Amino acid sequence: MTTMKKLIFLLLLSVMMKGRLFSQQDAQSTLYMLNPLSYNPALAGTALFYQIRMSNRFQWVGFKDAPITSSISAYGPHSKKDMGFGGTVVNDITGPTSRISLSGVYGYNIALQKDIRISFGLNLGIIQYKVDGTNIKTYGQLQGEKGGFEDPSLLNTTYTSLTPDASAGVYVWNGQFYGGFSGLHLLDIFSKDTKQNVTGIDVLKTHFYLIGGYLKTINREWAIEPTLILKKVVPAAYQLEISAKAIYKNMMWGGIAFRTQDAISIVIGYTHEKRFHFGYAFDLAVNDMRRYSASSHELVLGYDFDRIKKSTAKKKK
Repeated sequence: MTTMKKLIFLLLLSVMMKGRLFSQQDAQSTLYMLNPLSYNPALAGTALFYQIRMSNRFQWVGFKDAPITSSISAYGPHSKKDMGFGGTVVNDITGPTSRISLSGVYGYNIALQKDIRISFGLNLGIIQYKVDGTNIKTYGQLQGEKGGFEDPSLLNTTYTSLTPDASAGVYVWNGQFYGGFSGLHLLDIFSKDTKQNVTGIDVLKTHFYLIGGYLKTINREWAIEPTLILKKVVPAAYQLEISAKAIYKNMMWGGIAFRTQDAISIVIGYTHEKRFHFGYAFDLAVNDMRRYSASSHELVLGYDFDRIKKSTAKKKK
């Protein structure tokens, strides 16, 4: 395949993926509060036990080749030192393209005050990009016509590439509030490969996240928790998500969320014996996507292991 044909092929694909190339490239997550490590590596080591989280998100259900994202993360503290470790695996599929990332996480925390701590985290990993030409239909094929852009070397080949990835974050918490700031895919800041930036196929723009929440106890049975997350991906506009949930006996919870330029969400969850976690989110589109798909769905499952560390600053779970 000539260099020109490769460039045409990648540019064609970039047009097909325009909706994710020039906005937030990472998958949305309405249930980010159940798996915060996916947004901020500083969470590693802030709990008193190891935990595992699995999530599946089906974006824009009913829309052909819509994104499907699956992830699994496991992380926890060192038994004696103020640090933590973890890892994540994410598989993001959008039509003929896919992205699999594998990363390791390290976090270190210190006391700011008697009941307030701050943690710093680093995530290092690798991402594999894949374009499956066998799943691409050209305009001529869709119209049942011959000729045009029908080079078999383009449409019957799988293209892959590997690239390193790095993220960092900071997180502050106590028994009632938490807040954090993180930057994901930081290597894009130092990238000078203009050809990759033109196609966007194997370049993730740096994503910035500012997250905060507050747990307010009403009585022995009820509590409420408002949260917010502010997202920024250059050159896209800022995106704000505000949510609030009511919690009953630290066991059942439900709430509502609003994400600007995107969706209104209903979230529900259940915790069994303070170990097993279940969460479900239903997103109703409020942007132009509602013409093609009314909803997105997200499911999170989790498990908390036995404590291996004595309490320092109590962290809301």
